[in-house]
Amino acid sequence: MLEISLAKDARRARVLNGHPWVFAGELASPLPAGTDGEGLVLRDARGRFLGSGICNSTSKIVWRRYSRNQRAFDSAFLSEAIARSIARRGKESVRRLVWSEADDLPGLIADQFNDVIVMQTLTLAMDKRADEIARILIEQTGASEVLFRNDAPGRKYEGLALEIRTLSGKPLEARWMDIDGIEYYLDLASAQKTGYYLDQREQHRFVATLAKGRRVLDGFCNQGSFGLQCAKNGAKEVLGIDASELAVEQANANAERNHLSAKFEVGNLFDFFTAKREERFDLIVLDPPSFARNKSSVDGALRGYKELNLRAIRMLNPGGILATYSCSKSVSREMYMEVLADAAADANRKLRLIAQTGQPLDHPVILGVPETEYLKGAVVEVE
Repeated sequence: MLEISLAKDARRARVLNGHPWVFAGELASPLPAGTDGEGLVLRDARGRFLGSGICNSTSKIVWRRYSRNQRAFDSAFLSEAIARSIARRGKESVRRLVWSEADDLPGLIADQFNDVIVMQTLTLAMDKRADEIARILIEQTGASEVLFRNDAPGRKYEGLALEIRTLSGKPLEARWMDIDGIEYYLDLASAQKTGYYLDQREQHRFVATLAKGRRVLDGFCNQGSFGLQCAKNGAKEVLGIDASELAVEQANANAERNHLSAKFEVGNLFDFFTAKREERFDLIVLDPPSFARNKSSVDGALRGYKELNLRAIRMLNPGGILATYSCSKSVSREMYMEVLADAAADANRKLRLIAQTGQPLDHPVILGVPETEYLKGAVVEVE
């Protein structure tokens, strides 16, 4: 394998402390010609081995480690790494199979929905091998089709075009699918992310255990998973709000299909809180999209999170439950808990912690690699 080295002045490079990334300015020289999308060995300025990684001179992150050993980035490696990743998961037929750097497969995300695998390739090396990876996934899971959801904006940083296609070349029709006892109408080719928020399944079930007899507001409801699980578990009333007309349409269809009493409406949640100040709920779920796309937007995101949680706290009856989440990578758990504390102080209410939440085991977090952690939250009782 060809080798590259860190610059002598790259003493602060995080890769020296185990992080899997190297930035262009940290290398002693540019990547060798013709190595974009291939595997290269990395050494420090003194020649010590740091691992094998995929490269791309187009990206700010020019090297991403896939092995701590000297290992070719070939079919054998991909097959073994995918097998290890799948073995870490449970036996469910709806699950995340691969989570990028956390599974030593940088830039590869794969979710299984019964016989369909939804796959994203976010690095050049993975994209060059997309069809090969898809066939490996089919072989190891027994799935019948792979949908490439390569419409994520992050692909542009690797010089990759946006596309949605299937391995077979045939269109993938929307279908009803059972997830945790509720049937959802999933259009995997056009719904957000890879078609369904698998990272919140545990929270859908947990929050529902607190919903019996309560009036529930499902904020940023998307396809209605929180609200539907709450309705199934005996909520007195369920109202969901989302800005997406398509999501609300699907959520109401899901409620009808499952014979559940839940209503979903199109709207801006901030506007709802303003217009309905006198409304009161016993359980409010806040699961918004990311408020901070990068570090420069963190301050604005924190203000938004505080205002959102403040309004929700004020709308809860004493003894009510707030389940609140952030999927902003740049907002740390400590920041988010401080936001909650500040919102409670402004509302003159006490928050009693029921649970701190994070990513499920099939979305693993690697210690020392903060980029693998994005989801955090809390479930609190409001006095």
